[in-house]
Amino acid sequence: MTDRILIVAGKFNDLIGKSLVEAAQDVFKHAGKEALIDTIWVPGAFEIPVMAAHGARSKRYAAVICLGVVIRGETPHFEYVAGPCASAVMGLSVETGVPVIFGVLTTNTVEQALNRAGLKLGNKGAEAAHTALQMIAILKNFASKER
Repeated sequence: MTDRILIVAGKFNDLIGKSLVEAAQDVFKHAGKEALIDTIWVPGAFEIPVMAAHGARSKRYAAVICLGVVIRGETPHFEYVAGPCASAVMGLSVETGVPVIFGVLTTNTVEQALNRAGLKLGNKGAEAAHTALQMIAILKNFASKER
């Protein structure tokens, strides 16, 4: 099994998105795995599942981390992006058996997004990175017991 990890990040709301990506990359750096990380930026959260699908199905990655930001705003755009993105990411994980981690912020306000990207409530990018590392270890342990 490969140890490579793919981060797929949405550029929309990229000021906040960059904070998520940097926090995830920092987790991997501290774990001594920064050389195993590939990062690909896509236009927004709606495009994240397409790239995540290519990564998960490629058999090159032990995990795929999806990072982005969707803020509710004044139009129904939120409903058309947030739920379908989450559903697609979960479906990919189940379909491929590759952990596809949902680290896309879905908030009502910019302030809430900033708080979840390191301002007050930790950083969801770092949490997603820790989840990926845990899932890789769990799956490796499971595979070793199958033999």
